[in-house]
Amino acid sequence: MNLKKNEAEEHLVRRSRLHEILIALIKQQKDLELMDDGVQAFENHINHSDKYDPSKIIEHNQRIIKKYQSLVRSAIALDALLESEDYDISDGRIS
Repeated sequence: MNLKKNEAEEHLVRRSRLHEILIALIKQQKDLELMDDGVQAFENHINHSDKYDPSKIIEHNQRIIKKYQSLVRSAIALDALLESEDYDISDGRIS
């Protein structure tokens, strides 16, 4: 029972560390975009501009998702490297 409790605590610590690393990576991004919901494109069928083209909105959102996935993968890789070196990253500093 004690082993499961320790594993759960380790999981929470790792998850927290991953979040910290991910937030740090996001803060470094200068032009990080948010997804477009495309509501205007579907409400106004007469408007055929590129800005409200549903296929363009989907492509735009896919690029944004890939960027976030890349950030998450980078955070996981950095966490694994830090863990393998047994670093402590409390207070945003590696010690």
